[in-house]
Amino acid sequence: MTETFDPRALATRLHGLHQAGRQEATSTFALPADLHQAMEVQNLLATADGVSSNAWKVTVSPQGQAVAAPLHPYAEAVSGADIPWYPGLKFETEIAVRLGSDLPIRAGTAYSRTEVVGAISAVHLGAELLVSAVSESGSVSFLLFVADRLGNSGYVLGPTLEKSVVDTVGGTPLKVTHAGRTIYDGPAQHPKGDVLTWLVDYANDGLRPETSLKAGALITTGTLSGAIELTEPGDIDILLGDARLSFSVSKD
Repeated sequence: MTETFDPRALATRLHGLHQAGRQEATSTFALPADLHQAMEVQNLLATADGVSSNAWKVTVSPQGQAVAAPLHPYAEAVSGADIPWYPGLKFETEIAVRLGSDLPIRAGTAYSRTEVVGAISAVHLGAELLVSAVSESGSVSFLLFVADRLGNSGYVLGPTLEKSVVDTVGGTPLKVTHAGRTIYDGPAQHPKGDVLTWLVDYANDGLRPETSLKAGALITTGTLSGAIELTEPGDIDILLGDARLSFSVSKD
C-alpha cells in the first residue's frame, strides 16, 4: 500500500542487486505507486551508485509518459573505455546529443522538433549498456523500471558526428562486432523512426525536473540496433557509416 512504501529501502535493494550482479522478479519488490515515488527511488539509487555524470537517457512509458534516467558508469572512448560485464548485459548502438542551450519547462506552445535541434550543439556516436535488477525489466512494472534507472548500466561516448545525422541516420549501414563475432550487420533503425522523438516528448513534459535539459547535458536518444545480449566479456567495435567506436566490457 502507498502509505507503507519506503523509497529508501527499494533504492538500497536495487543497489545491492546491481552490486551483486543479480536479478529478482517484479513480484518480489514493493512497487512505487506513481511517477513521483519512482523518481524518488531513482534519485536515491543514483546517489548510492555515485552517479556524477550529466548524461541522461530518455524514453516514453507504455502509457505515453516521458521519463529520463542518468547514465552510469559513463566513459568517453577517447580515454579508453572499459565497462563492467554482468550476466544478462545488453548492448545498444545509439546517437547522443549535447545541448548548447537550455530547454526550460514552458507552458503554452510546445517545443517543435526544429527548436530542439536548434538547442543541440554536438552529436555523437554512443553505446548504452543495460542490465536491470528486475528480471522482467519494465514489462511488468514500468514504474519499477524507472526507479531502477531505466535499466542503464553504462554508457560510452564515441566520436562527434555531423549534426545532420539526427535527420539522416535511419538506414545508415551499421556493423557491430563483439569478442570477434558480428552481432549486428544491417541498417541503423530507431524504434520511432526519428531519433529525436523521445527527446522532444521529454522537452514538452511538464512533470520533468526544473533542472533538466540544461546547456551541457548529454542525452542519448534510443537504440539503432535493438538490444543485443552480450553473453561474455570482450571488445566491442561499432562502425556506423564511416564513424567508429571501440571499447571493452570486462569482468571485474
